[in-house]
Amino acid sequence: MGVKTGSVSRRELLVLSALGLAAGGQRAALAAGPEDQLTWGVHTTLAPTWFDPAETPGIITPFMIMYALHDGMVKPMPGNAAEPCLAESWKAAPDGLSYQFALRAGTKFHNGEPVTAEDVKFSFERYRGTSAAQMKERVATVETPDSRTVRFVLKKPWPDFLTFYSSATGAGWIVPKKYVEKVGEDGFKKEPIGAGPYRFVSFTPGVELVMEAFDGYWRRKPSVKRLVFKVIPEEATRLAALKRGEVDLAYSIRGELAEELRKTPGLTLKSVVIQAPFWLYFADQWDPKSPWHDQRVREAARLAIDYKAVSEALTLGHSPITNSIIPDNFEFYWKPPPAVYDPAKAKQLLAAAGYRDGFDAGDYYCDTSYSNVAEALINYLQEAGIRVKMRPLERAAFFSAYSQKKLKNIIQGASGAFGNAATRLAAFVVKGGSYAYGSYPEIDELFAQQAVELDVAKRTAQLQRAQQIMHERSIYAPIWQLAFLNGFGKRVGESGLGLIKGHAYSAPYEDVTLKGQG
Repeated sequence: MGVKTGSVSRRELLVLSALGLAAGGQRAALAAGPEDQLTWGVHTTLAPTWFDPAETPGIITPFMIMYALHDGMVKPMPGNAAEPCLAESWKAAPDGLSYQFALRAGTKFHNGEPVTAEDVKFSFERYRGTSAAQMKERVATVETPDSRTVRFVLKKPWPDFLTFYSSATGAGWIVPKKYVEKVGEDGFKKEPIGAGPYRFVSFTPGVELVMEAFDGYWRRKPSVKRLVFKVIPEEATRLAALKRGEVDLAYSIRGELAEELRKTPGLTLKSVVIQAPFWLYFADQWDPKSPWHDQRVREAARLAIDYKAVSEALTLGHSPITNSIIPDNFEFYWKPPPAVYDPAKAKQLLAAAGYRDGFDAGDYYCDTSYSNVAEALINYLQEAGIRVKMRPLERAAFFSAYSQKKLKNIIQGASGAFGNAATRLAAFVVKGGSYAYGSYPEIDELFAQQAVELDVAKRTAQLQRAQQIMHERSIYAPIWQLAFLNGFGKRVGESGLGLIKGHAYSAPYEDVTLKGQG
């Protein structure tokens, strides 16, 4: 099915994914449950790896669960991107070579054990998720002078230590050392224990995750007794479950379904523009034998897509076209020129590169939750002569393969993780990044310089120059900064959606309420 070269209607784009939306119609959803329970219709299959902060990838999905089960030393909260949590305070040494944290008194894990400095040290040393190598190579030692004091000693000043530790990774989210050592790595994933506002009850793969309020949570006793995350991958099925009251909140309702939600009495559509740019990554651009090695081919792909039309079709125009893989609200963000849709020039560039009749570009990998985005983009690429085959993977498998450098050709990626421009570059652009299949020396050099630069103006210039080179070389084809469209029903008081700036999901969960609760 071809899309016309000009503007395209929502219906034309959405029909591309209609079969995928309808396929799950037979999935039965259970009732939302007791009066003291809230049920979410979750858009992606849940994976046990996301129950463990040690394995946090450079995406936001695990934080959907971590804000319930776990707690961090310092983490993003409403009105504060770095709020003291398990740590009641911290201070950096004047020379920038150490950070000392004072643990909050009375904090405890779900098994009743106190949160101690040893747990903090253990959690950091055990961390193996995104940017683990970059962090650990900069930390000389982790000292625990007493049970409530933790001191991180750095090899050299590193201005981004707190950003990496508190929000861009899971290294500062604390797990109980004794329990993990007792049950082992697999045992911890089967029955995780954390220090968050909700404790683990049960997990049925592909079906649901159930949690109950932990009354001993330090910040406040949660208002809602029971949280259920029900896996409903198909958008049409999620909306149907929301309309029938089988779930109270539903994530990711797009396009015509979002319009239907907005018009349904008793339902509320909530749009939140989040720190989640989407992009196309040309994974083989460092291979001289690949068409993607030619910058003209990468530029052609960027010009072939009408990003604004896709935003209009799938997110009702709420997703801004920022033309960057760095969120526009991040520190050190460089604003690039506006994205251009020019299919004629795209074909000219392909012809100049030796592909007058186009070429077979192989596989196009994506997270199955965003297959309908992929279908729309593929249609545009094929109009320009870039012929691909879509390969959707479940989210956990997709990001695992992405980080293990197993994917090729085109990767439709995204990240809603917390951080700043430097943390995004660390994960997705520079040499050694978890999702970087290659790198460019000029960017690597700028990144190394900024990592130890204490002058904010100089750091800003270095990071913005790195972003400018990314743009000029068309390392990526940015799609949009996602407007996450969600819905909730009449039982919901405070949904938690949008409380934390840029965050994709409901949080903090202890602030979520049923209608009528304070």
